[in-house]
Amino acid sequence: MRKKSFRSRLAYILIAAVLLSTVFVTIQPFLPALRKETPPPPPPTVTVPQVAVPDFNADSAFLFIQKQVDFGPRVPNTAAHQKCAAWFTKEFKRHGFTVAEQAFKAVHYKGTTFNAVNIIAQYKPDMPKRILLAAHWDSRFQADKDEKNQNKPIDGADDGASGTAVLLEIARTLAAHPLDVGVDIVFFDVEDQGDDDGASETWCLGSQYWAANLHRPGYMPYTAVLLDMVGAKGAKFMKEGISMQVAPQTVDKIWNLAASLGYGTYFDPTERSGITDDHVFVVQRARIPMVDIISTPNEGDDPFGRHHHRHIDNINVIDKSTLKAVGQTMTAFVYQTYNGVL
Repeated sequence: MRKKSFRSRLAYILIAAVLLSTVFVTIQPFLPALRKETPPPPPPTVTVPQVAVPDFNADSAFLFIQKQVDFGPRVPNTAAHQKCAAWFTKEFKRHGFTVAEQAFKAVHYKGTTFNAVNIIAQYKPDMPKRILLAAHWDSRFQADKDEKNQNKPIDGADDGASGTAVLLEIARTLAAHPLDVGVDIVFFDVEDQGDDDGASETWCLGSQYWAANLHRPGYMPYTAVLLDMVGAKGAKFMKEGISMQVAPQTVDKIWNLAASLGYGTYFDPTERSGITDDHVFVVQRARIPMVDIISTPNEGDDPFGRHHHRHIDNINVIDKSTLKAVGQTMTAFVYQTYNGVL
């Protein structure tokens, strides 16, 4: 009896084991759903090393203006224009930038074909996040607002040389105080050869060409700013209308930054109407939101100042204090954008 009882118990145990194995195999695919899932660990925090904002050297920027003016009026198809373009390329390369000269033909509204060139300088071209800074570098072919010598070209110390000078100094600053961010500096040609009584498309021929032939396929910078007429005495930079339509947050960042640096007297928070400038065609044709920093100190017939398109737009109209205000604000804008502050 005892032997028989042992065999019965053994049989029951084996049957139970088989049943348990069957149940386990049956429910095993559903077990993960029954477990409480453990969330994945958070991604590591990337800390951007902060870089102090360097001082902008207005004396150096002033000398960059003087150098351009010394070449003579930078009107396309002239020796002064060719020499200045070569100097730009040399300066950017000296500061470690990769430079491309975007040559093109531009038909003037009076029928002349201009041999033109946009200068495209790239700081750390392999960096994916990029800041675009731009200015036009040509000077007007005639002093059509002047009372004398209206058919002669102007020096264009403010309207032509000031924006490029500020950006050249920022290029020099980047070389001395490196950042791990890409910066593209574009000098547009043939901006100032348009017809005051004609279509807006007669102006800004260099930016029109660049916007249709971007130096990188699908190029879209993180932020974009244009400088125009940023060096004269009594300059006032209002919030330009088109800039406020396409990039109001960037406009507010720059104007608030300028005020925090003590340059609120230059950067007037008042909004004004839109202006036909290079940013218009960058916005329309390249779909890049671009802010225009341009001086409009006056009302009426001379909104851009009494020197605009006159022979008095020479080195004597330049004020280092204005260069400092714009240059220091834009230097802080670039470095604080990298730092993640803006």
